[in-house]
Amino acid sequence: MQKKILIVDDEPSISKLIEFNLKLAGFEVLCVADGEAVFQSLRVFRPDLIILDLMLPKMNGIEVCRILRNQNNAVPIIMLTALHDIADKINGLDNGADDYMTKPFSPQELISRITAIFRRIDTLPGISKDVQYQIGSLNIWADQRQVFLNEELIELTPKEFELLLFLCKHEGKVLSRQQLLHGVWDYHFLGDTRIVDVHISHLRDKIERNARNPEYITTIRNVGYKLQPPKVSTSSFA
Repeated sequence: MQKKILIVDDEPSISKLIEFNLKLAGFEVLCVADGEAVFQSLRVFRPDLIILDLMLPKMNGIEVCRILRNQNNAVPIIMLTALHDIADKINGLDNGADDYMTKPFSPQELISRITAIFRRIDTLPGISKDVQYQIGSLNIWADQRQVFLNEELIELTPKEFELLLFLCKHEGKVLSRQQLLHGVWDYHFLGDTRIVDVHISHLRDKIERNARNPEYITTIRNVGYKLQPPKVSTSSFA
């Protein structure tokens, strides 16, 4: 079955260029030109992925992204923008985007990133079916793509789930940010590892009792991160 991709951009030349190349690559495509149109398209078109411009009429890309994530809609989002400031990139990721590309960009690179997202969602290389990971009060089901904390279902975006699953597979090991980029995103980010920090922050907000004093995901200074069970506190009795 063809994957459906929604393009949200108010520049017709950009939309047509992306649409042409995505159709050549075998995707089904719908184009809309403003932020508000996204929500109707979700009901009618039901996209598997959204390519979302940052600067849009009626509602900008950040607002669209934030609303979708607040609704627990985990559809993958690649955000596009003409802004090159790293702060804008982090802002997009911080509000739920899975990836971020600046204009101008290569259509082939965009297709590569889309394919990488779908490949990891659909196949999760290196993860066998029916695998369950239990770490402290966390239960992660690889095949069902579900995470439970204290038996309560935790809603994660596709990329947050993949990051947590990769950490689980390497439980107790210190992983550098570069290792996480290669293992979870499946391609290079030109050395910008802050995307990892943003998604780790999101994960901590959802699985830690206190994100500022995390129990599960430990920061290893100047290196990266490690996933481990929370330490069990012991009390002394006289």
